Amino acid sequence: MEKRHIKADDSFSQKRCVDWFCKYTNPDEPDTLGPDGMEKFCDDIGVEPENVVMLVLAYKMGATQMGFFSRCEWLKGLTELECDSAAKMQSKLEYLKSILNDPNVFKSIYRYAYDFAKDSDQRSMDINTAKAMLQLLLGKHWPLYPHFAQFLDQSKYKVINKDQWCNILEFSRTINNDLINYDIDGAWPVMLDEFVEWLRLQRTCTSSTTLS
Repeated sequence: MEKRHIKADDSFSQKRCVDWFCKYTNPDEPDTLGPDGMEKFCDDIGVEPENVVMLVLAYKMGATQMGFFSRCEWLKGLTELECDSAAKMQSKLEYLKSILNDPNVFKSIYRYAYDFAKDSDQRSMDINTAKAMLQLLLGKHWPLYPHFAQFLDQSKYKVINKDQWCNILEFSRTINNDLINYDIDGAWPVMLDEFVEWLRLQRTCTSSTTLS
């Protein structure tokens, strides 16, 4: 493969970055990249809109609403990343994924995801959005996530509040898969007490069925 030489054009250009942004907007709202533009942007950089890397990118931009980037958010994030073209963005995708491996950065992105994904006029996140975001963020890393998703499906919960959201991450990081170190008298939200009770009952039933 031929080695690429660095040219003057390879340096970041704010004008080129703005021109790139304008490619995804329409004349009625020139300062907002909306869902249609987002779909085209994702196509151009070769990433599915549901890919976690898009959440990391939104975090870098400080985007406030899912499915939208303002001109200011775009410039903030892409100036920091020094991206003014699809090719440069593609070269940063692995870096954006890799920062999730830092536990502190992951925690910040996880917390950010709550306000980013919930409806701006709602105090809590609806349960379907919450499940989609939890699957995106914890699905591959938390062995108990499939059980937790099942628990939510059969539970009375229609929304998840910020305290519950933050505690789910803490639970996934600190509680053993066998739940042996879960303290029912600890400061966990009632939702997680109920999840532990539900999962222990499921496992007891499974053991009884296996033994019989």
